[in-house]
Amino acid sequence: MEPLIALVVVTLAILGAGAAGMSRLKPWPVALRGGLAAMFVLTGVVHFVWMRAELISMVPPALPNPGFIVTITGVLELAGAAGLLWRPTAPWAAAGLSLLLIVMFPANVYIALNGLTTNPADALIPRTLMQIVFLSATIAVVASYMRHRSSQRPTTAPDNSQR
Repeated sequence: MEPLIALVVVTLAILGAGAAGMSRLKPWPVALRGGLAAMFVLTGVVHFVWMRAELISMVPPALPNPGFIVTITGVLELAGAAGLLWRPTAPWAAAGLSLLLIVMFPANVYIALNGLTTNPADALIPRTLMQIVFLSATIAVVASYMRHRSSQRPTTAPDNSQR
């Protein structure tokens, strides 16, 4: 639940700052990038402290070296958070984080189906709904940049006949 709270609170705070006159923070994709970055910093850090053992236990036993997998996913989450904060890399970071969310989802199913949940928010339905929110947010960042990029392209080919 904490990642969802971080996403919502930071996104709303940035939107509020934009509405209060900080023009660089006004566009919703900027606010969403900030909220996602905060969320992925939070989730990335817990791969190394506080919940490391719990995250290692979430890795399905069919996968080798769970500690290494948790380390790699933590590094990817932190790198993705940093990438979201720099505009030129933001859509790439959001796309990579979208893929990471999809790849890591089976661990959520595994813990829910095997009774490893310690919190009602860790049950399959709430976790799935939160993953949908997170994935929707990352995809929205990618889509906004794709839309912005396509709107900047010329709609017709240049006329070279008058040379």
